[in-house]
Amino acid sequence: MFRPKIPTMPTPTGQVTPPVVVEPTTVVPAAQTAPPAPVAPAAFRPTVQLTPGTALALVGGGTAVVLVVGAVLVSMLLAVAITGVSVAVCAVVLRSLLASETKRR
Repeated sequence: MFRPKIPTMPTPTGQVTPPVVVEPTTVVPAAQTAPPAPVAPAAFRPTVQLTPGTALALVGGGTAVVLVVGAVLVSMLLAVAITGVSVAVCAVVLRSLLASETKRR
């Protein structure tokens, strides 16, 4: 059916072989098939209507999210600050205990 043409290696002497002529093949059309049935159009989706009530609900929900996230972040900041202060107080107490111990001797 199809016979591949294997290319020849070029010779180092500079001789060039003539190019191989490829003969065109005929294309036999297949049997005609019926065109596909038309596809029904997608269902129409109505656009979202923003009423004053839904706009108010969106604003209220967004405000609630911002307040909750803000409260969580502030509480985390306060936890870090309180931990830092308590560590500093412990360091001062230990320093004073160690300093008073060395003075007694």
